[in-house]
Amino acid sequence: MNRAAERLHNGIIKENPTLVLMLGMCPTLAVTTSAVNGLGMGLTTTVVLALSNLIISLLRGIIPSRVRIPAFIVIIASFVTSVQLMLEAYLPFLNKALGMYIPLIVVNCIILGRAESYAYSNPVLPSLFDGLGMGLGFTLSPVSARCGNSWAQASSSASGFCPIPLSPSVSSAKRRGPSSFLQAWWLCRII
Repeated sequence: MNRAAERLHNGIIKENPTLVLMLGMCPTLAVTTSAVNGLGMGLTTTVVLALSNLIISLLRGIIPSRVRIPAFIVIIASFVTSVQLMLEAYLPFLNKALGMYIPLIVVNCIILGRAESYAYSNPVLPSLFDGLGMGLGFTLSPVSARCGNSWAQASSSASGFCPIPLSPSVSSAKRRGPSSFLQAWWLCRII
């Protein structure tokens, strides 16, 4: 298997950041109110991760090791700001739905971790594909969690058994919270 395909495979399957490495769980669980939100957050993170890995790998000979983390944060913040402005201009409904989670991509442990552990010490193309693979792996997590969550609620309601109380007196956010954690736990067990 060539190096680019190996990096994609590792990011999506073997080293999936959310389901295997257990990184980035907060945004994964927070945005699973719909598959569109999960897909939007995942693709936003993928773009930032791939582009920041690319630039960090290009600049690895220039960035001094003593200031590499602040340099990484500046590079990542630049891409996050650009992506947020594009979302605001072209997909305002998604920008509103993701809200504060977009700026928090800057300090997402997946992005900083990949910049430190892979992009800073590897060539440009493998770093780009590493970012794409990890980003796509991250994208699959909230989308599959949301789809699994919808399936679990539909099947438990149809069978008359629902382990999580879904009474109208409980707000939507309170109903969604435990269910997201349970779905994430089951997805991690499957992987």
